[in-house]
Amino acid sequence: MSAQPDLLAVAKLPPFLMEPLQARFTVHTSLDSAPLDRIRGIAGSGESKVPADLIAKLPALEIVSIMGVGYDGVDVAAAKARGVMVTHTPDVLNDDVADLAIALALNIARRIPQAERYLRQGRWASEGPVPLATKLSGARMGIVGMGRIGQAIAERARAFGMHIAYTARSAKPDLPYTFHDQVTALAAASDFLVIITPGGAATRKLIDAKVLAALGPKGYLVNVARGSVVDEAALIDALQKGTIAGAALDVFENEPNVPEALRTLDNAVLVPHIGSATRATRQAMADLARHNLELHFAGQQPKTPVPECR
Repeated sequence: MSAQPDLLAVAKLPPFLMEPLQARFTVHTSLDSAPLDRIRGIAGSGESKVPADLIAKLPALEIVSIMGVGYDGVDVAAAKARGVMVTHTPDVLNDDVADLAIALALNIARRIPQAERYLRQGRWASEGPVPLATKLSGARMGIVGMGRIGQAIAERARAFGMHIAYTARSAKPDLPYTFHDQVTALAAASDFLVIITPGGAATRKLIDAKVLAALGPKGYLVNVARGSVVDEAALIDALQKGTIAGAALDVFENEPNVPEALRTLDNAVLVPHIGSATRATRQAMADLARHNLELHFAGQQPKTPVPECR
């Protein structure tokens, strides 16, 4: 094997991750030209795909390091069967994603983007004040997923005097929030339904037409999880028909392709997957992803293996 371990980058990594990796490893960016029998590590992003057939092509593979909290594109079962470690970068992005969830809730409730467009188009002067919006403070927030980020969102919502309920795989008795064991029941008890559950097969289209109907015509959906968790066609239909009042989305089913039907809706606030997109947080994520690789190749336990690999 080469003096520097060979890595395969399966995403376009930012310079503040790629450059340190190139200083420590031999990094290959194309599967077609990479020495498959020498690839010992994979570096990717939260959106990267590392399926079983790719793992099977790399007989020397030891570790997959994901720069992101989500790793649903990695076939963890296939990796474990081969003894391949999978790591990710949780915790360091909790604050940014939680901040964005609250920002999106405020933006859709108070219709801030719509109000800005109204002003810029000169309509304030010609048509008068904008229509009245919805109050966030004191409203009911339902959180789908009460992990680290879900709890950070709840802490921020409490500062707005919001009444908080949640659903998760199981109740968390140490938390002072109301637990619902069904997402439909949570939606019915919410003014704002915030999605922060992991992606993957278990949650695919969890938020469907039935859940949206339960949320109702005064309810708002906020998604900072994965686009796959929401049935996007059902959501568009609900927004068009007024089944729900509005939606604020950071993630989409087929990124970066967002349906025109969704982009043209006035009761939707859309941003391009920016949950962790601050300089400080992306740097912290890159540092942790690199550190996990360095620890592994130094014969030590990586700092943040995914739960299935602990």
